[in-house]
Amino acid sequence: MSKKVVTNQTKTMVLLMLVFTAIILLFSGLVYFSIVNFSHQRFYELLKIRTATIVQIEKSKDHLDLPENYILNSLNDEELPMERDYVFAVPTDSNFRKISQEVHIPDYFFKSIVKKGEANYNDKEFYYIGQTFRYENKDYIAIASAKNHYVIYYLGFLKRTLITCIVLSLFFSMIFSFYLSKTLFKPILKITGKVKEISSENLHLRLEPQPDNKELNELVDTFNGMLNRIETSFETQNHLIGNVSHELRTPLTSIMGEADVALSINRTADEYKETLEIILDEAEKLDKKIKALLMIAQTGFDGKIQKMDKVRIDQLLWDVIETLRKIDSRNNIYLDISMLPDNPKKLKVQGNEQLLHLAVANIISNGCKYSNFQQVKVSLGATDTDVYIIVKDFGIGIPEVEMNKIYDPFFRASNTKNYEGYGIGLPLARNIVRMHRGELIVSSHENEGTTVQMRFPNFYSMRPEEV
Repeated sequence: MSKKVVTNQTKTMVLLMLVFTAIILLFSGLVYFSIVNFSHQRFYELLKIRTATIVQIEKSKDHLDLPENYILNSLNDEELPMERDYVFAVPTDSNFRKISQEVHIPDYFFKSIVKKGEANYNDKEFYYIGQTFRYENKDYIAIASAKNHYVIYYLGFLKRTLITCIVLSLFFSMIFSFYLSKTLFKPILKITGKVKEISSENLHLRLEPQPDNKELNELVDTFNGMLNRIETSFETQNHLIGNVSHELRTPLTSIMGEADVALSINRTADEYKETLEIILDEAEKLDKKIKALLMIAQTGFDGKIQKMDKVRIDQLLWDVIETLRKIDSRNNIYLDISMLPDNPKKLKVQGNEQLLHLAVANIISNGCKYSNFQQVKVSLGATDTDVYIIVKDFGIGIPEVEMNKIYDPFFRASNTKNYEGYGIGLPLARNIVRMHRGELIVSSHENEGTTVQMRFPNFYSMRPEEV
């Protein structure tokens, strides 16, 4: 996985560099060619002004009658760099070959001037612009030319500057791309490193949410949810393995002992009947423990095997209380509804009604039993995101030194010897609560009572994928 992330990081860095390079080259090219085009147009404008000046000068003369194919005038006042100005009479046969050879200007340039009235031309070093004018019923061509020092020297300097800027930009873009890709992948690498630290010995570890990163936080939440389910399953299996041999061996030993004693000598029918009753009683205990083990094991999975619906917790509590009162009329339960929200929607959770009924019933039943059927207070409340059930009794409590074992299947506190039970109610309830993305918290003091808080996310605060 680390290799893949590093590869993606390198690809991202290269891609960013390519994008930056393309943008830099595009804008550099636009700047360069825009300036070149502007310099050409500007220089042609200057030459055009100069050509107009030449025409005005020639037209202001008293007499302008020179033979065809003859250079009428050449001005060298050098108002522009290496300026050379010409005025030609248009040959009657429109053959500019002789003039072209003399001034080293292509004859098609002259023909273009005659045809269009004005034309321009450049030979990479000199720029030419010419226009026709008529004087005393005769056609002439005026041409102004000069060397464009801006293109030759200044654009050369611009080209070198742009190349230097491109090289520096590529260097800084490489640094920026590396930093940006490292920043983007840093949370992923951090998550990867944290995941590598998690093993069967420390399944309690969780990934930390990343600030201002919604996408990664969704991944973190999903992974933490998966770890919760794995931890529940793993703990359940560990508890089962650790307790099954002890809890199942006791009734099996009793059954085998009774059978061995009964077979060792001949006995009366009443003695055999008594032995069989003991064996049957121990077998029933064994059956109940096996069923309890299977139920705990089943609730260690992710819950997808169970049907999930919207459940109203207040209605569930009324049903649980009514059921417990029917089972044993001594159960004294008081339901406190003073903290109920105004909006009943806040009391709805996503869950399996039968499993939730089983978990809540176990907690309240334990409160009644271990308080010798004194009043047990059950409080129901809700916030915008969660539903809370608080069960408080004033019974025998749990010794402080044994609080770390209360979720072990079949564990029973040292002060519960006078009470019937198998020690599966609390771990079973916690598995069910966890299966519903909730939390179960137990606080207790010996001879003072126990308080159990169950928290469930309400239906409307859950993300669509969780629902």
